[in-house]
Amino acid sequence: MTAAKTATTSTAPRPTGVPETAPKQNQMPFSRWFREIGWRHVVGVLALVFAAFPILYVISASLNPLGTVASTSLIPTRVSLVNYQTLLGGDKGPFTRWYLNTMIVCAVVAAAQIFFSVLAAYAFSRFRFKGRRGGLLALLLIMMFPTTLSMIAIYNMISGIGDVLPSIGLNTLLGYCLALMGGALGQVWLIKGTFDTIPKELDEAAILDGCTHWQVFYRILLPSLKPILATTFLLAFVGIISEFLLGSIFLTDDSKKTLAVGLYGMLSGDRSNNLGIFAAGSVMTMVPVIALFQYLQKYIVGGATAGAVKG
Repeated sequence: MTAAKTATTSTAPRPTGVPETAPKQNQMPFSRWFREIGWRHVVGVLALVFAAFPILYVISASLNPLGTVASTSLIPTRVSLVNYQTLLGGDKGPFTRWYLNTMIVCAVVAAAQIFFSVLAAYAFSRFRFKGRRGGLLALLLIMMFPTTLSMIAIYNMISGIGDVLPSIGLNTLLGYCLALMGGALGQVWLIKGTFDTIPKELDEAAILDGCTHWQVFYRILLPSLKPILATTFLLAFVGIISEFLLGSIFLTDDSKKTLAVGLYGMLSGDRSNNLGIFAAGSVMTMVPVIALFQYLQKYIVGGATAGAVKG
């Protein structure tokens, strides 16, 4: 009788409206959570603040109508677009022309750098030839030297070419692009590393199906390189848009200057009163970089072999 009563009591339905008590979960102590996970959040917040501080200061200076160092703070007290109006109006120089020149140079040079780097990386990764190891080491050695060491040689070379062909000499965008092409193979090591991760069986299967080396490269391997191509193109674009040393030597005419050269020349003319205009130009320079990153982000996060399908 007692066992039956106990069984009846234990199997009886729970009355409606009575909540079930959830089992208690084991909570991690705060000290352990902070040692294992929490300190990463603290470091991330500090890094975010450290990175956002100069950006906020530049944006604040661009919105400050006075445009001086003494009147600029992290949070603007007065907000005005007069600096942007002055900059776009051309009162301090042909800013729109500098902007167009910069976009042309960045697009042409970055695309050419990635194109030649991809071809060289494919050869170094897939083919075995005499001098392959020496060529890779030579590229690595050249990348260790700064560009400033070759500025005089490049200047004399472009100057000599300009005496014969003035269209690609000094103070021309084409000559400036050719000077920047000296780093055309700067992305070979990064792209080659991605090539090495793609199985060679894909190449062999495509060749057995009758594909040529170019068809293997274009149809099989190139779609698999979208993440690294997007990353290297973005890196090349950012490096070119902020290039100043070669541009300050090659480009002297206002109609041929890029943003970095033109804005620096405007700031050096009057540092105290042109800070706001210079900051407005810096903010507008960030726009294409941010837009390009947002567009390429879907390719950057893609898998390394997402496009490796035999068509």
